[in-house]
Amino acid sequence: MTIQFTRRVAAEIMKRGESAVRINPASLEKVTKAMTREDVKRLVADGSVYALKAKHNLSMGAKRLRARRAKGRSRGQGRRRGTDKARGGRRWEKKVRSQRLLLAQLKLTGKIDKKTFRRYYMLIKGSSFPDKASLLRHLAESGTAVSAEELRKMNKSIAESSK
Repeated sequence: MTIQFTRRVAAEIMKRGESAVRINPASLEKVTKAMTREDVKRLVADGSVYALKAKHNLSMGAKRLRARRAKGRSRGQGRRRGTDKARGGRRWEKKVRSQRLLLAQLKLTGKIDKKTFRRYYMLIKGSSFPDKASLLRHLAESGTAVSAEELRKMNKSIAESSK
């Protein structure tokens, strides 16, 4: 068929734009003889038809700014737009999610019952515990002690389930 057909089909096969598709001048005759998608696939496989490397346009200015900010520049009071809370990231979410996952593991292993789970879940929601350690301390005071080995196993299973 035509070279245009080969270029269009090759672009679809390689998932690239038509302008990125190039044809080797030495194998021009083979390319014009290609009639089906399978023929074009074969041409792509043997290198008669190929695609240019994708361009990754990274702005040099953006790179420089990232480097400056890594050093702490351009982060002063005059550059800030938005409140501290808006700029602060998701510390609370991270903390709460890790505590909830631990609580769920304790419930799964049978360390705590449904009622205790619900009570501690609401305490976590109310930000009663600054971290997992304080949650575990509180649980130990109320009679549910978790050994270091058990905790290690729970953390491992949480990590595996999040993959």
